[in-house]
Amino acid sequence: MRQSPGESTRSLLAALVAALLLLLALLTAPSAHAADTPSACALRGTTGWTDEGHDTDYSVFQRPAGTLQVAMVFVDFPDAPATETPADDAAQITPGADWLWNASYGRTWLAIEQHQRWVRMPHPSTDYGFERGLTHETHEAYLRDAVTAADPFVDFSRYSTVYVVPTRNAKAISFTPTYVYEPDTAGVVADGTTVKWAVTFGQDMWHWGAKLVGHETAHTFGLPDLYAFDAASDAHRFVGGWDVMGLIGGPGSQFFAWHSWKLGWTDDGQVVCRASVGSDTVYLTAVEYGGGTKMAVIRTSATTAYVVESRRAVHADTGVCSTGALVYRVDTAAETGHGPVRVMDAKPATTPASGCRPLDDAPYWSGESFTDAAAGVRIEVLGADGYGETVRISKS
Repeated sequence: MRQSPGESTRSLLAALVAALLLLLALLTAPSAHAADTPSACALRGTTGWTDEGHDTDYSVFQRPAGTLQVAMVFVDFPDAPATETPADDAAQITPGADWLWNASYGRTWLAIEQHQRWVRMPHPSTDYGFERGLTHETHEAYLRDAVTAADPFVDFSRYSTVYVVPTRNAKAISFTPTYVYEPDTAGVVADGTTVKWAVTFGQDMWHWGAKLVGHETAHTFGLPDLYAFDAASDAHRFVGGWDVMGLIGGPGSQFFAWHSWKLGWTDDGQVVCRASVGSDTVYLTAVEYGGGTKMAVIRTSATTAYVVESRRAVHADTGVCSTGALVYRVDTAAETGHGPVRVMDAKPATTPASGCRPLDDAPYWSGESFTDAAAGVRIEVLGADGYGETVRISKS
């Protein structure tokens, strides 16, 4: 049947309206390849202790935000009386407050109050069992003796954290462990408060210096060790010198972007997450700078993900051996000291430059890419400038 001119016009208009509505629907519908919300990449921890899970238990660990009040007390021993001033020892440690302030982008400040007098411990230094394998109970007994000795001169109710600094003459106090109170135990109590977090420094503070403060205090925030407890041929085979939780004196000691996100120093808006199939092109500002997008994450399971971030030779990382896009795998089911983070080496066959270690030259450069075919992951470095990299992350 032939349509009248009016009917033809109405049909044409209806068709145009339908087409416009379809186009509008296509333009406004969510893309199957849109980036996922950051929470989709916030992996949960499964170890029940320090791990890479985003869900830190702040009933156990210390929240790393704002100003944290720290009491620094100085101890000597019947077999190792102090011959130096407390100020000599404090000078090795107190710069760690500035280091952590910068590494946290100004989010965390350690207000360290020095109680500069030597207090005598009740037992010889050799009686405290400082050796690898030091138990929580033995460590707690040492802390209790130090707090008890200092209590007449220190109001411990004013502090969230205690730093115990031994005389340099106490060679038996060999290393620096961190103490975290175990709930529902007697713990260490002074001035009506339970000491929940403490760092008991040892002789290694004379080697590591200020960065030791960042490493050990971050344990009170819930971060794990990234060096290998089973040293084998190389205790730093997992992450090299790219994070202070690994090699404390490493050339790239700025915290991984994953750590900064876990600790709340990097916001969700600075994270690009790829948990579903698709790809994203992202400009990453180097982690040494506070602003911009800090990392892109490709989630591969309930407890694993790949992360790419940018690194530059500035601030905490002035001495890095290489710059570029650093790729690493996070596993929140891996326990502290057993590789919860593992850096992917862009140049495994290349001998590092003099003074550099394996993995210190790990970053990927413009034109290079990383692929894990089994996980369906590909990370391509599309370009770089003085402040970061443009990368494309893909999940198939």
